[in-house]
Amino acid sequence: MAERHVLGLSGGKDSAALAVYMRQTHPELDIDYFFTDTGEELPEVYEFLGRLEGYLGKPILRLNPRRDFKFWLKEYNNYLPSAQTRWCTRMLKLKPFEQWVTPMLKSGDKVTSYVAIRADEDYREGYSSKQYNLLIKLPFREAGIDKAGVMDILESSGVGYPSYYEWRSRSGCTFCFFQQKIEWVRLKERHPDDFDAAKALEKDALEHGSPFTWSKGESLSELEQPERISEIKAEYEARSARLRKRIPSNPLRPTKESPEDIDDVYGDDEGGGSCLICHK
Repeated sequence: MAERHVLGLSGGKDSAALAVYMRQTHPELDIDYFFTDTGEELPEVYEFLGRLEGYLGKPILRLNPRRDFKFWLKEYNNYLPSAQTRWCTRMLKLKPFEQWVTPMLKSGDKVTSYVAIRADEDYREGYSSKQYNLLIKLPFREAGIDKAGVMDILESSGVGYPSYYEWRSRSGCTFCFFQQKIEWVRLKERHPDDFDAAKALEKDALEHGSPFTWSKGESLSELEQPERISEIKAEYEARSARLRKRIPSNPLRPTKESPEDIDDVYGDDEGGGSCLICHK
């Protein structure tokens, strides 16, 4: 029997900040850092993980699913994943973690998994353990660390933010269905090959009867039309302007505007409610 400590990284800011925080506050713990790689991640995610490895001074284990996205798409009758049916998270994120940790648990090891749920996220719950020797800990919630605290951790450590935050509000696959429409537009502008690959997957799925498109209410072929792109950009700017007027300024903690804040612009109707394990 052994005592193991594991911390999953999504490629996002919160889990990265938690890894930095644990290294700073609990250097005595030998933590295994892991990233569940779907093979469909943004290139910026891999760059950020490399930067984080440099700070942590140890490699981040890549957990790869035994079957890729296209395999599971066929298994699910070519139905695209959606907010209602999140089979991608289940098969490409949770399953690989369970396959990795199960041998430890069966051998009687005590495994503590650290999850990056912040103190200002009372509405979120972590991975629900069904094993008596798999313990889930929420260090940020216990220490009262909120979103501003996460920003301070990343900036003061020199790790900084993932570069995709320049244009996208969360990590995850290139074709994550929780993307907002403005983010699909930016994906087309920054990674046109990835946009085209997502469009091809969507076209094939629709031809096989999938009731879902990647973006709510329209296909990517419709979304990428020049007049539609102009409309999406104009709508985004108008909603962003309204949001800025509602946010009180705090001279003691100036707010840095970033695409991450468009979570607040759109809410749950478009892009909100993303999977915890994918974007934290």
